[in-house]
Formats: sequence, structure tokens, C-alpha cells
Amino acid sequence: MIDHESESSLTRGDLARATGCNIETIRYYEKTGLLPDPPRSAAGYRIYSAAHATRLRFILRARKLGFSMEDIRGLMGLDDGAAPTCAEVKERTERHLADVRAKISDLRRIESVLAATASRCSGAEVPNCPVLDAISGN
Repeated sequence: MIDHESESSLTRGDLARATGCNIETIRYYEKTGLLPDPPRSAAGYRIYSAAHATRLRFILRARKLGFSMEDIRGLMGLDDGAAPTCAEVKERTERHLADVRAKISDLRRIESVLAATASRCSGAEVPNCPVLDAISGN
């Protein structure tokens, strides 16, 4: 478990280790504006705070749930500079849920077609293959 008190002065490598996020991904989130640029030390090193770690964890959890970068930007209020209302978050989440359900439906259809196609294949060492015929549209 990470001690959040120790997250008050982190290098990029420390932030990566504390959150389990790749350094290049942290750079990308900074470049896209999801993660604010941290202040720099007198020597020019980026110094991340506990707030950066908290925000990065939020981004990572949202990505694991399949939210797009645009949706995450909206969930954090970055698209208009205002914190979203619960109603706005719910609408965005329900829209995402509908997309997830559509993908699940598509995957179930694909599974059914693949299972039926595979069941017609003998697996024998013959030149004709029902799987290839199905993919070719024959």
C-alpha cells in the first residue's frame, strides 16, 4: 500500500511507481491536458504532488472502465472548466454503458458465428476448410 503522505513530492518515476502507470503514459496525459503540468524544482525536475497521483489514479480507473479520453475530460470538468453535475456524469455514464452493451451484443453474435463455423470444421488435413469458406463468403 502506498503511503499518500509520501506523495507530496514525487518525481515522474516515483509517480509511475506509486500509481502503476507507465512514464510515457504520464507524459501523454500531460501533453493532452488530462494531467496538469507539475511545478519544477530549482534544478528543473518535475515535482508531482499527491493531487497529481489522485488525478492520475482517477484517469487510470476511468480508462479501465473503458471511458474515452473525451469522456474523462468531461468527467473531470476539463472540457468547460466547470465541475460536472451528477446529472451530467450520469448521462455520460449511461451513454458509455449503452456503448458497452452494444459491444457485448456484437461480441456474442461473433461468438455464435465462430462457434457454429468451427463446429463444421473437421480439423482434418484436407484442402477444403469450412472456416475459410465462411470467412471468404463462400
